[in-house]
Amino acid sequence: MSDAAPGRFIWYDLLTGNPSSAIPFYSHVIGWTPEPWQGGYTMFVGSQGPVGGTAQMPGAIRKMGVPPHWTSNVQVTDVDATVALVRKLGGRVHIEPSDYPEVGRLAVIGDPQGASINVFKPNDPVKLHDSTKPGEFNWHELVTIDHESAFVFYSKLFGWEKLRDFDMGPMGKYLIYGSGSQELGGMFTKPKEMKNPPFWLYYVQVADLDAALERAKAKGARLLNGPMEVPGGARIVQLADPEGALFALLEEAKKP
Repeated sequence: MSDAAPGRFIWYDLLTGNPSSAIPFYSHVIGWTPEPWQGGYTMFVGSQGPVGGTAQMPGAIRKMGVPPHWTSNVQVTDVDATVALVRKLGGRVHIEPSDYPEVGRLAVIGDPQGASINVFKPNDPVKLHDSTKPGEFNWHELVTIDHESAFVFYSKLFGWEKLRDFDMGPMGKYLIYGSGSQELGGMFTKPKEMKNPPFWLYYVQVADLDAALERAKAKGARLLNGPMEVPGGARIVQLADPEGALFALLEEAKKP
């Protein structure tokens, strides 16, 4: 496995009101193994190693009305310089750059339309996982007010490239972005009837979508959309976990 380069997603955090319930939920649905770390943080470990983790949502964030949610960390070469660029491009800084011992330097930023994401420089190189394997995050989707202007912001911030558009008919265009030839995810402009503020949605690969969906529903997840097939033959489903955090599952297209 190669080392992650700037602009790549390298870690995922679930901030929730009840980690003691979230840990067995995701372990059951996805198959992750929980591994307690420090400071009340628990890592989720897949077949290739840790992929993310969960912790109690800080009280200050709860008081702001932020619901339980998944967030991601995008690697950058200089957190402080990235934060300065965020401000220059019209974004917001929710949490100023801070050092986390044994981990790295991190800041939480918001794009000009309101979606939040973390910028992170790890202390040590991070090995990329094979994202086609079950239990790995493999797609990063931005649902926003104006995806074209959002892409301009992120392309300047992270160096992402527009790889192609997909026509969704009445839903408009779906912009697929990446780094080099590597697809990382997509962006689209949410329809007017969708009242959610702009947000990122993260997809996890599973071997059997229908079985994973049944496990999720049996443990209290709420089905939001799907299951459905997407271009290329993969199947997806979008869910809210029992605490309300949004996540999605993806099953690769069956090989002929």
